[in-house]
Amino acid sequence: MTTPRDLLIVATDMEAGRPLEQGELSLALAGAEVIDLLAAGTVQLDGDHIVPGDRPAPDDPLLTEAAAVIVREAPHESVADWLWRRGRGLSAAYRAGLEADGQLVRPRRRGLSFRAGEAELVDSAARSGAAERWASDDPVLATLAGALGVLPRGGRAADSLTADGRDDVTDVDDDAVATVLATVGDALVELAAVRQRRSVEEAAFDNIWRGSGG
Repeated sequence: MTTPRDLLIVATDMEAGRPLEQGELSLALAGAEVIDLLAAGTVQLDGDHIVPGDRPAPDDPLLTEAAAVIVREAPHESVADWLWRRGRGLSAAYRAGLEADGQLVRPRRRGLSFRAGEAELVDSAARSGAAERWASDDPVLATLAGALGVLPRGGRAADSLTADGRDDVTDVDDDAVATVLATVGDALVELAAVRQRRSVEEAAFDNIWRGSGG
């Protein structure tokens, strides 16, 4: 299993009826990909820019795809730019991968439409592995999940990024990984700000529309 898959499984298991925003999840998954590629030696960080390493990607279809779209010529892509580019629709891609592997299923529901219900995790080795990693307080998984608001049931809050995305991530002793985690936090804050701004603009437009009798 990979960090992105573990993150998706944990997030799905722990959301408890509170669906995660797919944009936030996609950004976190893109960050998790970089962390796994760093661990494999497929990429390295030069400051906050992603540069190719000399090792192949882990044996995982989506990580292989991620490695294939790394910018290999200068000027290399920053971690922040990677999150926004690679993260587009990434949560859907990972969910589709879990469904294809039979780890996420859509139960059939009785009714006139016979439509499938929300996808649910099945008991599997992958789910057990993700749960064990989560229970072990793995700092990377805890930080990414905590940044999404996913916390242990009945347990202490996992270490997560602060509001400005610059938590010291004290349990992470790898500077490159800490840089990625902090950049994910920054991206999540930026996305929240964009949504808030749009909400204010839409509310203002609605007020103008009603005021004009439209």
